[in-house]
Amino acid sequence: MSLEFDIPENEELEDGVPVIEVRGLVSKFGSNVVHDGIDLTVRRGEVLGVVGGSGSGKSVLLNTLIGLKAPDGGSVRLFGRDLRRTSNRQWDDMERRWGVLFQSAALFSNLTVRENVAAPMVEHTRLSKGEIRRLADVKIALVGLPPEAAIKRPSELSGGMRKRAGLARALALDPELLFLDEPTSGLDPIGAAAFDELIKDLSDSLGLTVFMITHDIDSLYAICDRVAVLADKKIVAVAPIKELEKSDHPWIREYFLGPRGRAAEHAEGGARSGGGATRGA
Repeated sequence: MSLEFDIPENEELEDGVPVIEVRGLVSKFGSNVVHDGIDLTVRRGEVLGVVGGSGSGKSVLLNTLIGLKAPDGGSVRLFGRDLRRTSNRQWDDMERRWGVLFQSAALFSNLTVRENVAAPMVEHTRLSKGEIRRLADVKIALVGLPPEAAIKRPSELSGGMRKRAGLARALALDPELLFLDEPTSGLDPIGAAAFDELIKDLSDSLGLTVFMITHDIDSLYAICDRVAVLADKKIVAVAPIKELEKSDHPWIREYFLGPRGRAAEHAEGGARSGGGATRGA
């Protein structure tokens, strides 16, 4: 469902222009080099998973893409625009084109779910309070939350409901690009599978481009078109999982061909054949 807001129209991407284009990215904290020449392209409309070992810099990459950390080298382009050559007005316009679901959902604890979802609309639109309230309730329903969740505070919600509330807020301005940071972390297998299905359905129905950091190999098999692997301070591979399974890189082989990887592949194969998938613990 797409909603119209009283805000300037977004620039249309030219055919073939990636939603995200990273070239030669260097990220440092003091003398510690986290990324040393990352190249990555995210295509319009795809669900891209990003994996890597602990300390490989997955969250640093996300924070760089959304402007929370400046690159120490290289370039980052979103919607065809170089982030280092972006005015405050252009940046504000771009921020309306993406939504972010952080790992902890990052909801405002003193606000209700409806107020959390409404916050981006209050900041970025000139809609009336009544319109904002109505649209917030639409977004809450869109992510599968019951109407009564709107008046609850985050502390009154289960972990899965908080994730959905955070997703509703990320979708508040009808973004083209959705960033997800460990979206199934902390969820039980059934809740994680349901959240994967929700992301896939929303991506398909809303035409979203999804950049998803995850350690959940089941999610990669269930919803990702391609997977980018962070290792050795670089992106060492970007490909569909079936191609990554053939890689001779040690970390990739261990990740996708180890016991959990084989279990996830088997579960996904069962789902495709109509037998239904169960997620590993």
